[in-house]
Parts: sequence; structure tokens; C-alpha cells
Amino acid sequence: MAMALDEAKAAADRGEVPIGAVIVKNGAVIAHAGNRTIEDKDPTAHAELLAIRAACQLLGSERLTGCDLYVTLEPCAMCAAAISFARIRRLYYGAEDEKSGAVDNGPRFFQSPTCHHAPEVYGGIMERPAADLLKEFFKARR
Repeated sequence: MAMALDEAKAAADRGEVPIGAVIVKNGAVIAHAGNRTIEDKDPTAHAELLAIRAACQLLGSERLTGCDLYVTLEPCAMCAAAISFARIRRLYYGAEDEKSGAVDNGPRFFQSPTCHHAPEVYGGIMERPAADLLKEFFKARR
């Protein structure tokens, strides 16, 4: 999660919402990314999706079975769907997102009967530094 926080800080330095993601397989980092929605002019360029895309390219597969995703903020519905379709084994996230989260808040995507695959979910990992980074980012913009 520390590496995901570093990705989030780098995103903030670029003026992006500070969210970072890291994918691990067999104890090795295989992909990492920070948000790039502004830089790429792409509303789907969330850290999770960028990391999933990079990991899929590296492994040569659309499935990331046996992979774990670490992300600094509870994923939104779009990212939760991608996590499900990629067959991520475990999701570890930092801060909860009461407004846009879709894992333990909002639609609770993985609990839906239409969800094809639900990863093991562990929230609150390094929650305070992840939440503080977001609060400071938005405080500076208000």
C-alpha cells in the first residue's frame, strides 16, 4: 500500500486526484499507476483501470487470476466492474469513499447477484494517510 500511496502523491503533483494503485502477483509488483484522467483527457483513466491494463499487457491475458490489487481509495462502480471482470483475487483499499465508492458503500458491486466474480476485500489499509492525502488535495483547491 505504501507504493500505491506514492503513486497517489505523484498523481497529486500532476494535478490529478491523488489515487494510486498497485497490482501484485506472487509477491512481485507487476503494475502500478496513479490517476491520469486530466492528463489523458479520459474519464476512465482511473488508477485501478490503468494498473489493470498494464498488468494484462504484461501477462498477455485479460484475466488477472492470482493477482492482488492495492488502491488508496475504495473503488467506484466502474473500477469495481473492471476488478470483477479481470478476476482480481484480493482487493486491498485504503480510505472509504462514502460518496462514490461501490464496494462497501453505494451499490456494493461485489454483493450484487449480477456480479460474476467477487474478490476478497480488505478495507482500511493505511486508511489515515490515504484519507489525509485526499483531504489536503481538495482543501488546497477550495
